[in-house]
Amino acid sequence: MDAKIGKFFDSVGAFFSGGDHIPWCDRDVIAGCERELAEAGSGVSDEIKNESIMRLSWALVHSRQPEDVQRGIAMLEASLDSSNSPLQKREKLYLLAVGHYRSGDYSRSRQLVERSLEIAPDWRQALSLKKVVEDKIAKDGVIGIGIAATAVGLVAGGIAAALARKK
Repeated sequence: MDAKIGKFFDSVGAFFSGGDHIPWCDRDVIAGCERELAEAGSGVSDEIKNESIMRLSWALVHSRQPEDVQRGIAMLEASLDSSNSPLQKREKLYLLAVGHYRSGDYSRSRQLVERSLEIAPDWRQALSLKKVVEDKIAKDGVIGIGIAATAVGLVAGGIAAALARKK
């Protein structure tokens, strides 16, 4: 019985905490990627430079800092059209979806992850992100409905109390 109660409280806690499993990235990693990109800027092949940009973009969209996430989104959007292969495009779309998820734009995140799944329908990482995004959208809807129902209840209670005082 205690185990069932514990599971219930864990699931309620996960519901309100939004327990996703998307990794976070530290500022040290971002700084290292920025140094790598700066070094790759002088006299190296475009392929090496593109790999450095992808690593930095990954680090930025996984950052806890909103300004880093926005930088990552901007970098990915700027380089999306220059993607040479479907694999590269899939990766960029996925990272854009992560960035928009981190910045709270869940509908845009869902659109982007669905575009990446059009390229690779069985990609587990994208399928996992899609579930996280859809759960977040559903949770926000449930919380919104709860807030609206509470507001309606308070207004109805206030009206009932006012009517009771008149009599």
